[in-house]
Amino acid sequence: MSAVKTVFIAGPTASGKTGLAVRLALAFGGEIVSADSMQIYRGIHIASAAPDEAEKQGVPHHLLEFLEPTAEYSVAEYTAAANRVIGEISARGHLPIVVGGTGLYISALADGIVFTEEKTDRGLRRELEERMERLGAEQMLQELAGFDPETAARLHPNDRRRIIRAFEIYTLTGHTLTEQNMLSKQGNRLIEPLLIGLTYRDRAALYARIDARVDQMLANGLAEEAKAASALQNGGAVQAIGHKELAPYLRGECSLAEAADHLKQQTRRYAKRQLTWFRREERMRWLYADEGDPFLQAAEWIKEFLKKEETP
Repeated sequence: MSAVKTVFIAGPTASGKTGLAVRLALAFGGEIVSADSMQIYRGIHIASAAPDEAEKQGVPHHLLEFLEPTAEYSVAEYTAAANRVIGEISARGHLPIVVGGTGLYISALADGIVFTEEKTDRGLRRELEERMERLGAEQMLQELAGFDPETAARLHPNDRRRIIRAFEIYTLTGHTLTEQNMLSKQGNRLIEPLLIGLTYRDRAALYARIDARVDQMLANGLAEEAKAASALQNGGAVQAIGHKELAPYLRGECSLAEAADHLKQQTRRYAKRQLTWFRREERMRWLYADEGDPFLQAAEWIKEFLKKEETP
């Protein structure tokens, strides 16, 4: 079975990935597969910046807003679902276009990583969560660096769930998360990727777009959405940038303007982390939205990609 040619549009938040992907899908008969770890959840439509029907322009979108916000969803589950959807899109004679800013999802899918069944231990998970509360994420990351420096280097202190998961995997299997990922790479990949990154050459221009997006989210009812979601105690959706930053405002501890400024700052930091992740990908071809229409170059790359013979 030959690998399925699949286009990836990656990059930081607010860079214009969705708009570019929709234009490309309309031009090449494509369908879009989301690679965003927050857009998979229902109930956080504004915070996750999931595209609405007008933005989709009739292009089929997959793996969007299908999970309850209290559900957990692993990268293993994502890659399994995404590979299945990509196969179905290809069987219909359409071009799969994977779009998103979650680096772990995109890397795992593009690299053809196959995950073994994940072991869990509720007691161990509780112990690690309690330890996280006691010691803090920074200390836990330092300890993680002692036995898995590669994973520790790519995780942020805010990503407590993945820090805990790295400890859990090591304790239960004796393998670090880095080792597990290396062991799980396939010899024969399911897809052949074309990786395209979209950003802005002028970082200030990207940050201005982020600030404008936050303002628009607030105008669209982000505070109300955050209030409705405030009852959530666990699940993947509680990690969404946009809700937790408004919590102090909802508790009456600060003004909406102060909360909005904090949200903008955190979103800019998130974009910087996304860029750091994607810059490490040597196969990524970069487009800059402030240097002309990125569609034109992306379309040329895709034409060449689709003409190229399958690599043996």
